Amino acid sequence: MVVKIVELLSPARDMASLNSAIKNGADSVYIGVEGYNMRANVANFSTNELTEAVNTCHNADVKLYICTNTIVKETDLGDLRKLMPIIKSSGADAVIVSDLGALNIATENKIPVHMSVQANVSNSEALKTLQKLGVSRVILSRENTLKEIKEIAKNTNMEIEVFVHGSMCVAISGRCFLSSYLYNRSANCGECLQPCRKEWKIISEDGEELIINGANHPNQNETTYKTNTKPPTTDIKSGKTHILSPKDLCMLEYIPQLIDAGVTIFKIEGRAKPADYVATVTRVYREAINIYNKGMWNLKKQENIEKWEKDLTKVFNRGFDTGFFYKIPNETSSSNKATCVKKDIGMIVNYYQKVEAAEIRLWENLELGEEIIIQGNKTGSISMKVESMQVDGKTIKKISKGQNVAVHVKEKVRPNDTVYKRITKNKN
Repeated sequence: MVVKIVELLSPARDMASLNSAIKNGADSVYIGVEGYNMRANVANFSTNELTEAVNTCHNADVKLYICTNTIVKETDLGDLRKLMPIIKSSGADAVIVSDLGALNIATENKIPVHMSVQANVSNSEALKTLQKLGVSRVILSRENTLKEIKEIAKNTNMEIEVFVHGSMCVAISGRCFLSSYLYNRSANCGECLQPCRKEWKIISEDGEELIINGANHPNQNETTYKTNTKPPTTDIKSGKTHILSPKDLCMLEYIPQLIDAGVTIFKIEGRAKPADYVATVTRVYREAINIYNKGMWNLKKQENIEKWEKDLTKVFNRGFDTGFFYKIPNETSSSNKATCVKKDIGMIVNYYQKVEAAEIRLWENLELGEEIIIQGNKTGSISMKVESMQVDGKTIKKISKGQNVAVHVKEKVRPNDTVYKRITKNKN
C-alpha cells in the first residue's frame, strides 16, 4: 500500500465538481456554504445540501471541509451561531475560518477548525497562539517563500497547508478594495468582481503615461529553477497592460521541495471553476504525488512534467508561475490561456452498463477521434476520446447533429448529463 505523504485538497462549487474531485483522487474537498465564504458570486452549497455532500465524500473515504472565511461583522454573529450547529450535525470534518469570533463559535460547537489563508498567517508564533485557541491546521499566507515555510514547519507540530495551484490575487490574499471602490462589491466578503483582470493604463493628472515593464526581484538571478522573467503583457499601441493580473500558481514541478519543507496538505484553488477543471487539476496532482510516493519521481521526470503541464493548459489558466515560493511574482497575464475550449454538443439519454455504451442526443456533429467531456452532478466530469460509435447497430465514423448515437463509455454516466466537445483553440 502506498503511504500518503501529503493530503490532496480539491475545491468544489457544486455536486458535479465534488464528484469530479473524488473520482480523480482527492483526499479531501472544500466547499462554500451560502453567505459565509469568499466565493459569493458563484454557486455554493445550501445548508440543506451539506449532509448529502458530506455523505458523498465519506462514502468514498474523503474528508469534507466547509468555508466560513469571510469577514464577520457584528450583525453576522447571530446567523453564524445558527449555522455552526448545522455544520456540526452534517458531519463535516472541519470548518475553514479567518475570523477569531468564528473560530470561537466553531470550537464552542466542537467543530475542528482550520485557519484560512485570509488570516495571513506568516510565522510560527502565530501558529502557537492559534493552537492554544483550538486550531488544528493553518493555511499559510500565499506571500510566504518556501524557505520561510520550511522554518515555520520546523517550529510547530500543526498541520501545514499551502496553495499549490490556481489563481493568484494581486492583493495580499484577497484583501483588496478595488472591487468595493468601483462596484460596491467587497472582495473581503466574497463578492469580488475581479476588475484586476482587465487591461489598465496609468495616466497621471498632468497627462503623463506610465508603462509598467516589470521589476525583477533583486535576488532573482541567484535562483536556478525554471521561472518567468518577461515583463507584463503589454499592448504596444494602446499602452495598456494587465498590471494587476498575476499568472496562475503552478507548483507541480516542485512537489519534492514542498514535501521536504514540511507541507502536509496541497491545496488546489478553484471553487469558482467548473467540474472539468477540478477533474483535470486533481488528476494531474494525484498522479504526480503518487509517483513521488513510490520513489519514482526522477524516472521520466521531464516527460511526465511535460505531459502533466500539457493537460493543465487544456483547462482554464492564465499561464503559470511559482508565485511567492521562490521570488516576488513580476509577470502578468492576459486572461485565459487555455489551449482548448469546450462546446456543448449534446445530452446523455441513457447508459447501458452491460455493453458500456452511452446513448447521446446530439445538437452538433461528432467524429471518431474527437475528445468529449461528459459532466453531471453524480457523474462528475469524464474526459475521453471517441473510439467507437454506432447507430442502429452499425459502426460509423461520424454523425451529423440532430441524431442519437451510441458511444462506448467505460465509466457509468447518467441521463441528462451534459456532453461537451473539447476543441483546440485557433492560434492565429
